[in-house]
Amino acid sequence: MQYKNLGRSGLKVSQLSYGAWVSFGNQLDVKEAKSILQCCRDHGVNFFDNAEVYANGRAEEIMGQAIRELGWKRSDIVVATKIFWGGNGPNDKGLSRKHVIEGTKASLKRLDMEYVDVLLCHRPDIQTPIEETVRAMNYVIDNGWAFYWGTSEWSAQQITEAWGVAERLDLIGPVVEQPEYNLFSRHKVEVEYLPLYSNHGMGLTTWSPLASGVLTGKYSKGEIPPDSRFALENYKNLASRSLVDDVLRKVNGLKPIASELGVPLSQLAIAWCASNPNVSSVLTGATKESQIQENMKAIDVIPLLTPDVLEKIEAAVQSKPKRIDSYR
Repeated sequence: MQYKNLGRSGLKVSQLSYGAWVSFGNQLDVKEAKSILQCCRDHGVNFFDNAEVYANGRAEEIMGQAIRELGWKRSDIVVATKIFWGGNGPNDKGLSRKHVIEGTKASLKRLDMEYVDVLLCHRPDIQTPIEETVRAMNYVIDNGWAFYWGTSEWSAQQITEAWGVAERLDLIGPVVEQPEYNLFSRHKVEVEYLPLYSNHGMGLTTWSPLASGVLTGKYSKGEIPPDSRFALENYKNLASRSLVDDVLRKVNGLKPIASELGVPLSQLAIAWCASNPNVSSVLTGATKESQIQENMKAIDVIPLLTPDVLEKIEAAVQSKPKRIDSYR
């Protein structure tokens, strides 16, 4: 496993990481979570991601209990959680000072931890001034409840505004953004965020490298395996949006490239995300140890992504976003 700095910060995170979205609380209990997490650690993963909204808080409880029962040394791992959707009350969601502070305390209680390493704003909150959120995140850091803060699915403009507030008030700005990034979702990471990397040293912990499993190739015939994510009731809408003919045709076009390299398509897709120099860590998901073992081998695929191979991938997916400077 390789370890990269989280953006310009001094925090080192594993190039591949594990996220509890979908699995913890929906598909896995504590006992199963322990075996999954230990399998990740055995492969060098040190970064684990969660959120207050995952399984309505149950995902944090499961992760916290599993880590406690595994007896891990807290300083050996990096834990992130996200604040935005904390309940049904008018102040239980969003990024007001009230919810940031109360939500963080509630998350820490569920995780049974004194602090998280990284606290993320799970979405932008257009009803709360960004200055209020920046001040609240700094209050959390000043109290030792988190060491770093960041954003998830914010626009470059919103992140730039947050940095402007932080610099004006001599506060800590966001060090990381957590966007979706895969061969079918590229514009933010490759175009919109470009100024953020050099101007503010933003790192990325990207999610959905397999486009919710589409890039494993298991849906290529349009059939949904019963043990897959798209078989879950909550994800049926996502399945109908994702499993379209054009996407499945492109996935089929990637299969010969993976075969030529002698690797599964899933490893090729994860390695492609991790090879982007602006990506600090690629969040993977899994419900079985065998899936983790397969995902982690993507590290060995990164050196195989020569310019020639990358060109073949681009020809197959035809998803490269246009850069502003190439519109003419």
